[in-house]
Amino acid sequence: MIAENKGKLAVYWAASCGGCEIALLAINEKILEVAKHFDIVLWPCATDGKVRDVEKMADGSIDVCLFNGGIRTSEHEYMARLLRRKAKVLVAFGSCASEGCIPGLANTSDRKEIFRTVYHETPSTENPQGIEPRHAVEMPEGKLHLPIFYDTLFTLDQIVHVDYYLPGCPPEAERIWEAITAILENKLPPKGSVIGANTTVCDECPRKRTEKKIRKFYRTWEIIPDEETCLLEQGIICAGVATRAGCGAKCPRVNSPCIGCYGVNDGVDFGARLMSALASVIDSDDPEEIEQIIREGIPDPVGTFYRFSLAHSLLRRKKKAPAGA
Repeated sequence: MIAENKGKLAVYWAASCGGCEIALLAINEKILEVAKHFDIVLWPCATDGKVRDVEKMADGSIDVCLFNGGIRTSEHEYMARLLRRKAKVLVAFGSCASEGCIPGLANTSDRKEIFRTVYHETPSTENPQGIEPRHAVEMPEGKLHLPIFYDTLFTLDQIVHVDYYLPGCPPEAERIWEAITAILENKLPPKGSVIGANTTVCDECPRKRTEKKIRKFYRTWEIIPDEETCLLEQGIICAGVATRAGCGAKCPRVNSPCIGCYGVNDGVDFGARLMSALASVIDSDDPEEIEQIIREGIPDPVGTFYRFSLAHSLLRRKKKAPAGA
């Protein structure tokens, strides 16, 4: 692809924090290379492109779309389906689009519970009339609409077909540039692939590792770990053993455990993989002692094992009550 025949690039932000948008700019001056090879046809965070302009484009006329964020509302779903039609290559960009990430933890609740907390029960909320968002409301000027807030947060590939995944919360700038380079040089892996290394954070971590025998799990505030020994061997839950490499083991290098933001390196369920790894290092054959070690050391199982991946896991969400119950 050359400057005289520039490609078209779209970037979209759904249910996410915005960190992926900032990460795109973390490639620094290389953003000029992106501009040299692509016309940006949609990037709501940075440019003034309009959805109606994208709607008028021919299907398949966008070369690449980087879509970050999960699908939380009807607007997100509409944009996912629109950009899927318009883009030759659709990339689930970042953990929210790939796995659901932190917004996906809301799948432990339903829409009614979320609205009750946000609009009625928080200490900072003053809502004496009990007003909640509605999809449509009649006004003198006409009917106003808000997107429908879904009961469940979905990952991008639960709504549309995804060509590639670029994980991370957010993806590291080096990995973003590697992906852009692969696109420009037409050296992408087979469709459906995760762009990045298929190995673990442990393989990038310089800490010393021996046989792990754990009798107690510590919360991060309960212990100051030494800076050379594997954090998991010190009883700190470090998810590096189950997490895809790509970050350079940045957290363990500064004495902080990996929390799993690059997703599972192999398999379909990050939580199951991490649970299996932790179960294998508990140094006890006594079921009651094992239960005590887990209960005291892992008080938040969902947040520990599915912090980034609940929406894309085998569990996906809490079980819904039967209609009318």
